[in-house]
Amino acid sequence: MKKVVLLALGFAALGIGGIGIFIPLLPTTPFVICAAACFSIAHPGLYRKLEKSRYFGEYIRNYREKTGISRRARVGGLAFLWITLGISAIVFRRPLVWIILAVVGAAVSVHILMLRASSKS
Repeated sequence: MKKVVLLALGFAALGIGGIGIFIPLLPTTPFVICAAACFSIAHPGLYRKLEKSRYFGEYIRNYREKTGISRRARVGGLAFLWITLGISAIVFRRPLVWIILAVVGAAVSVHILMLRASSKS
């Protein structure tokens, strides 16, 4: 039963993390790391597959090895964040929404910039 629950939690976390790639207000990394932790206990094969994943593998390796965030990931994350926030601001033409998007964007940007830089950057 424990394995079934961990697999369900792992897949749910991975799904939310995957959605977070496209929605800047939803963090990807914590959900992917949660999924990896669940899979490492319930199904090591899924953990290895996730760790080798083109999209999520870097998050897991950086967390496990405590290597920090690469320059490419930092620049890409910031660019994607502000592009999607800009699109959201165009779609929702309300000043209150613009303020909320700007505050969230600034907070997430500060967080990304404060993350330890990878020595490989």
